Amino acid sequence: VEAHEIDALYYEKPYYVVPKDELAEEAFIVLRDALRAAGKVGLGQLSVRGAEKLVAVKPCGKGLLLETLRYADEVRKGQSFFGEIGEDKPDEDLLDLATSLIDKKTAPFDAGEFEDRYAQALRKLIDKKAKAKDGKRILEEVDEPAGAAGGNVIDLMAALKKSVAAEKGSAKAKPAKPAAKKKTA
Repeated sequence: VEAHEIDALYYEKPYYVVPKDELAEEAFIVLRDALRAAGKVGLGQLSVRGAEKLVAVKPCGKGLLLETLRYADEVRKGQSFFGEIGEDKPDEDLLDLATSLIDKKTAPFDAGEFEDRYAQALRKLIDKKAKAKDGKRILEEVDEPAGAAGGNVIDLMAALKKSVAAEKGSAKAKPAKPAAKKKTA
């Protein structure tokens, strides 16, 4: 099938595929290069841990990428969630401000710039607990992210204007970067 025919909602988990030995390598290379030349993705089913999985296979550098897919009955269509959203057109000024802010914040995707802060905090707590003596309880103050309290009503236009103004005041054309990475022990 064409790669674009598979909606991102169906993709589940990726696995790298490499040939087992020299004998398998020739067939592997033929399949990889044929899929690449045709611009197609191979579909199949695979038994994993006693369950059958739908899979897609596509070229990935010198190898292949096998991605498990969800079956149609495992994916709920968005319309069941979005049905109550009105058909109103957005305010043009708000739309222009939001578009301007998105343009200024757009940067190439680099997964390395993001970290799992929850896993880091959990690891830190586990390490602290392991070092504690006599099973003492460890109490830590938790910093709540801004707006975590909920129920906060904001003026969208004012917030967008403030963000755009802050962008104009900062260095020109520099994409926003997440907070600096913390090193774990």
